[in-house]
Amino acid sequence: MTRSSGSTERDPQQELESLGYKQELRRSVSTTDLLIYGLIFMVPIAPWAIFGTVYNASEGMVPLVYLIGLIAMIFTALAYAQMAKSIPLAGSVFSYVGRGIHPNVGFFAGWAILLDYLLVPTLLYVFAAESMIGIFPGTPRWLWALVFVAINTVVNLLGISSIKIMNRLFLAVELVFIVIFVVIAVSALNSGTVPGAEFTLDPLWNADRVSGPLIASALSIAVLSFLGFDGISTMAEESTGSRNAAGKAMVTALIIVAFCFILQTWLASALAGGRESFGDDEVGNAFFIIVEAASTSGWATAFFAVNVMAVGIANAMAAQAATSRLLYSMSRDRQLPAFLKQINSRRVPQNAILLVSGISAVLVLFFVGQIDLISSLVNFGALFGFMLLHLSVIVLYIVRKKSRNYFLHLAVPVVGFLIIGYVLLNANIEAKVGGLVWLVIGAGVFLYYRATGRKTELSAEDGSSPLNKAAEPLKNRKD
Repeated sequence: MTRSSGSTERDPQQELESLGYKQELRRSVSTTDLLIYGLIFMVPIAPWAIFGTVYNASEGMVPLVYLIGLIAMIFTALAYAQMAKSIPLAGSVFSYVGRGIHPNVGFFAGWAILLDYLLVPTLLYVFAAESMIGIFPGTPRWLWALVFVAINTVVNLLGISSIKIMNRLFLAVELVFIVIFVVIAVSALNSGTVPGAEFTLDPLWNADRVSGPLIASALSIAVLSFLGFDGISTMAEESTGSRNAAGKAMVTALIIVAFCFILQTWLASALAGGRESFGDDEVGNAFFIIVEAASTSGWATAFFAVNVMAVGIANAMAAQAATSRLLYSMSRDRQLPAFLKQINSRRVPQNAILLVSGISAVLVLFFVGQIDLISSLVNFGALFGFMLLHLSVIVLYIVRKKSRNYFLHLAVPVVGFLIIGYVLLNANIEAKVGGLVWLVIGAGVFLYYRATGRKTELSAEDGSSPLNKAAEPLKNRKD
């Protein structure tokens, strides 16, 4: 394959070097592995834990919520795909915004989403620890959280090959249990095992209950349910696929997970038998209550255990890997302390992994029992970063590259920006206050770097600017 200018298409390593960096991380992640990583990060069985909450908020139309979420987030996934194609680096929005708009703006994009990435592992450990108390009553929550931290730290330090093996194992288990649930649900609905339960399309669309405020409320829940697909972008420098492998994996993972969410919640909503809502004592375990009612063979306990392992190990492991790559990338570009860019013999960012583990171990001791507070802070970081991502697509492609693809490079990011902006505007006050405090701290860090002479330019080692390469006209690059 050749470029329109006649030069040979560069392989991923050459593409990385053209942006001014050496290949340090191990390139052993196939496009399939990227897809699996994204699926694990989003958790195909994620609705199990929050089914009752979403059911009550959506008046029983849970699958509609996830359908809205897919439509809303596909714009952000497409924006990620466009930036990953031109800037195949591990820094996610830090790299994309820094090279798409300006390095200073990139710092704040990276700093904002760092709040998301640093707190996601903590949130997952706290959630898993809370669930373990249900299995082993009387045991300390902090102990279980630290056990999960230790397991994931070891796996991440062992290298990307260990992560790939664990991802495949856990994804297989989750998919098997989705199939088991489908079999249980269909059998129960056909046999009338659950009184009042029947196949119905009402959970997908009930004209008597659908309203503008309900859909607006559902949009916030839906968008936040899909956070995680963006983590695929942090593996760009370890990908063996084409330059756009990460982008394709993000869009594909989002669609597959949405299908899993919609299928499971449609069947679970049908098994709910048209009930108005779940009570306070049921809402947290609503899905497992439904499984128990639909099956008399003790499947509920098995489902509960798989859910805990999926969150506490598989999901948290993926989150820790993504966070360490973001820290590595920001450190490499002199935006965070230099020790975070150190690579160990297995070619993974060792110090970044250890820092994430240490932060998680400390934070779980303070945030045990405060899942709502952590969730709100995570959401702010992700949404703020997404908004800057959409702006970077417009600046890089429309302004710098003079692209005429107005659908992908203008319409898509504009709609995505408006959707994410709406959700962020309607976030709870804790999220806004906490997020703004985090940005103020980031401003302090930024000013300190400037005052001490730390450069914020993302320049290559040879002095050439990757910003110029990223903005190379479309006529000279086959994008």
